[in-house]
Amino acid sequence: MSNSSKIYDFVVVGAGIAGSCTAYFLSKKTKNILIVDKNSTFTNGASGAAGAFLNPILGKPNDFKDLVTKALEFSVDFYSLNLSNLTNFSEFISTSGTLRVATDDEDFEKFCSYEEFIDFDYEKRDEGYFFPIGSMVNATKVCETLLENINQKYDYEVKTLQKKDDFWLINDEIKTKNIVLTTGANIKLIEEEYVNIRPVWGQKINVLTSTKTDFNYHKECSISVSTAYNDKYKLSIGATHNRFKDDMSDTLYNLDLKDINDTQPNQKTMDIVNSDTKKLIDLANDIIKLDDIEIIDFKIGARAASFDYFPIVGKLVDSKKTIENHPHILNGSHIKKDKLSMIDNLYIINGVGGRGYVLSPYLAKVLVESIFDGVELNENISSHRLFRRWAKRLKGKNR
Repeated sequence: MSNSSKIYDFVVVGAGIAGSCTAYFLSKKTKNILIVDKNSTFTNGASGAAGAFLNPILGKPNDFKDLVTKALEFSVDFYSLNLSNLTNFSEFISTSGTLRVATDDEDFEKFCSYEEFIDFDYEKRDEGYFFPIGSMVNATKVCETLLENINQKYDYEVKTLQKKDDFWLINDEIKTKNIVLTTGANIKLIEEEYVNIRPVWGQKINVLTSTKTDFNYHKECSISVSTAYNDKYKLSIGATHNRFKDDMSDTLYNLDLKDINDTQPNQKTMDIVNSDTKKLIDLANDIIKLDDIEIIDFKIGARAASFDYFPIVGKLVDSKKTIENHPHILNGSHIKKDKLSMIDNLYIINGVGGRGYVLSPYLAKVLVESIFDGVELNENISSHRLFRRWAKRLKGKNR
């Protein structure tokens, strides 16, 4: 064990957008924070491969749509207000709007049926609906800005977590009173079976084209607003959705690898990349014809998807202790929230899926409010819902 006597108030594990936002909001309460990541810098995982679009949901009211609406309202203001004093503000967030394009006439009719439920200003167009609030952020520059006053440690893989007296011990050397896990699709640090996160691998490509785009588009893929680049325009296209059933450990589609987008891909990886690149270009051209396309680069990453699409925020239920204290759970009995045993001083933000840049600022804010101000988390984003469903399935099984 290290002889270091320093004990942090919080260590955030994972320096993607969720971790960066969490560290930022925690820094408003305490300066004794450390953020760590196995990669060589921030946003070197899924957050760096994301399109980082901020778009509303089009559909009938439901709990998930309500969550995204609240998060979008908050996050657009958050990015704008926290970055608006920068001289190069336009490089951090583009607020050019998004055109949501219908796939066909039937889809357009469905869009029209949702009009009364639209939460944001819009313009109805022949292709679909244009939302002025639609935006895109520069992932790397945003996270760099959020973390500029926070202690950071990279090339550091967390292998062990141990609760010792009143603090957590990371890798038998870093002491902290509290831990926040924002590790995305890689959940090997979480020993609770009910936390079931599925990796959905996505690819984004950056291209040069002679076609100018004045705003973002979204149909079966997303196309970003373009920026002038020499005598062409630069834009991003994303993203694919791959759920691999085969063993992918011999490719870059491996959650245990670090710096995957700075690692030379093998042929098996490139076969998938080339196939997905063609798919993205075909889907983009179905939205707007892009001429003289030249591929600049690609990025891949695994979105962290929960089974019900809702994120997971807050403390984790200690399933072993809860079942020991309330064995009737195994008979299918309901248990009240205040009877659940929680893992002390261990928090999580995960399962943000493909809306990480919309959800993360809002979720980080509500997590910090729950920790410091006792604000109760919505049941839809707590670990309670996952534990209850998992425990219900244990009925009649031997543990």
